[in-house]
Amino acid sequence: MRLTTKGRFAVTAMIDLALRQDNGPVTLAGISQRQDISLSYLEQLFGKLRRHEIVESVRGPGGGYNLARKAQNVTVADIIIAVDEPLDATQCGSKGNCHGSDHDSGIHCMTHDLWATLNAKMVDYLDSVSLQDLVNQQKQKAQDKPIVIVRHGHAERTIS
Repeated sequence: MRLTTKGRFAVTAMIDLALRQDNGPVTLAGISQRQDISLSYLEQLFGKLRRHEIVESVRGPGGGYNLARKAQNVTVADIIIAVDEPLDATQCGSKGNCHGSDHDSGIHCMTHDLWATLNAKMVDYLDSVSLQDLVNQQKQKAQDKPIVIVRHGHAERTIS
């Protein structure tokens, strides 16, 4: 089971938005440029995020997107579910026909319960991580930039 680009891009774009929204609405063009995500793809994702009331759009000059609720009240699970990302490791997609649609018995495969439990744990974990947690993590990384010492001849200069 893998998280597709849809889920990864949605979470990345939301972190970008949350980091920058204090300066006013954030444009999708800006997110597209900074994160190297197609603008048309972002438009699709943000349409879904808006319908799930995770972001709100601001029209007109200086428009863009803001969070519709506080970053600490948005979880990674909220974002992934909003963009229709499947979070399912079972072979049957939790439909109960693990042996394929040609088997109408609805009998689960021997590992169905294992994968169903993994699904529940993944959702629990993603629901425990807030957008604010990810923003704080990015801010911490920015503060922890390594200091590089550049030597020119015998002189040293510190760059941070």
